[in-house]
Amino acid sequence: MAAARGRGSWGSRTGFVLAAAGSAVGLGNIWGFPTQVGQGGGAVFVVVYLACVLLICLPIMLAELSVGRAAQLDPVGSFRVLSPGNHWWLVGAVGVLAGVGILSFYSVIAGWSLAYIWFAGSGSVTGDAEAIGEFFATFTANGPLSVCLTLAILGATAAVLVGGVQSGIERVTKLLMPALIGLLLILAISAGTLPGAAAGLSYYLKPDFSRLSDPSVINAALGQAFFSLSLGMGAMLTYGSYLDRKENLLTAAGWVVLLDTVMALLAGFIIFPAGFSIPGFDPSTSGPGLIFTVLPRLFAELPGGQLFGSAFFVLLTMAALTSTISLLEVPVAHVIDTYSWSRPRAVLLVAGGVFCLAIPSVLSNGAVKFLSQLPVVGMSFLDLMVTLWNNFALPIGGLLTAIFVGQVWGVDRALSEMESYGTLPKGSNVWSFLIRWICPAAITMIIFYTVISM
Repeated sequence: MAAARGRGSWGSRTGFVLAAAGSAVGLGNIWGFPTQVGQGGGAVFVVVYLACVLLICLPIMLAELSVGRAAQLDPVGSFRVLSPGNHWWLVGAVGVLAGVGILSFYSVIAGWSLAYIWFAGSGSVTGDAEAIGEFFATFTANGPLSVCLTLAILGATAAVLVGGVQSGIERVTKLLMPALIGLLLILAISAGTLPGAAAGLSYYLKPDFSRLSDPSVINAALGQAFFSLSLGMGAMLTYGSYLDRKENLLTAAGWVVLLDTVMALLAGFIIFPAGFSIPGFDPSTSGPGLIFTVLPRLFAELPGGQLFGSAFFVLLTMAALTSTISLLEVPVAHVIDTYSWSRPRAVLLVAGGVFCLAIPSVLSNGAVKFLSQLPVVGMSFLDLMVTLWNNFALPIGGLLTAIFVGQVWGVDRALSEMESYGTLPKGSNVWSFLIRWICPAAITMIIFYTVISM
């Protein structure tokens, strides 16, 4: 299979770095990382997280980028070309399906954040914890409204992708990412001036190394790092297929990892100072409960809270959009490369399919009783999607990619793809060892711990 004609390419390294970092930066950074820090005992989690990013995630990212650029195709086509005549293309299929599956529920939550820009700014979310919780439950149970919000997110995402790689993805992420970084900095500085901020910063920055004996902390840090960088779902592989042969993969990947990590850390500088400024704040509060019930209550009690809260949800929506763009691009690239369809046709078809798949997740938050509490599994349809795709599909995809590059395609071929003007990057031997042995072992640990914890 040859690369599809006119499939596009990045206009510059900066464009790729910002687009790839945008893919990595999303809801997982803004609420996932602070949540995991809170549950993992504060700063010690940050230390372990940074180690996991450097030793596990960066090698996997380099592996995905090298596969994508070598084949110049979507995930399925890449594995099929680099290892013909066997079933390794199924690894790429896992990535494509993961992109569709994750986007189907991710767009729902992104729609909620879009609505909360208005709710927070207008003062609609007020009262005690119980009142704010009831407001959120009533809002998410409004099926027609949630459907419209999800459609708005998918529509905006599709509009970007129709423009192509340079004119669509690259142009928009070059606007969104600097704005996102600027807004994060402003909110972090503002949060640092709040009363009680010092206690939040102390919790965030002073590690309790006794927690290192808890295997759940290490596993959570590895899982968060893996998810945060969009690994195992074909996004980095797809974005790598648009890279020029002259680009230094290690440098490009390093910038992506650095930007993603900095933005995750900045999210902590917002959440913990703001949280500790309010008596009774629980730093281990997680997920939607943190973002849509706890934080609005915090904002309501802060000076200029309506403006602060509205700006935060603008930030959250922007972060979500930079991720939905990459999530949709993975299956779109597959359709273009496989069937030689035009980009507008492929985008319309895939986005429409994702929207249909998103409907059960939209209606599983109180609108439809059956979907809100599925028999046997005992969870909502949305929670089931999160479990299937985030907790299993992504690490499995990452594990198989590491095995493929380390044992099947071969580290020599991957290193050849990483050469820059005939010179191998420094530390290539270290990368070879990590991708062949350490990464598979670490990801296997994530999967095993996830299974036994269910």
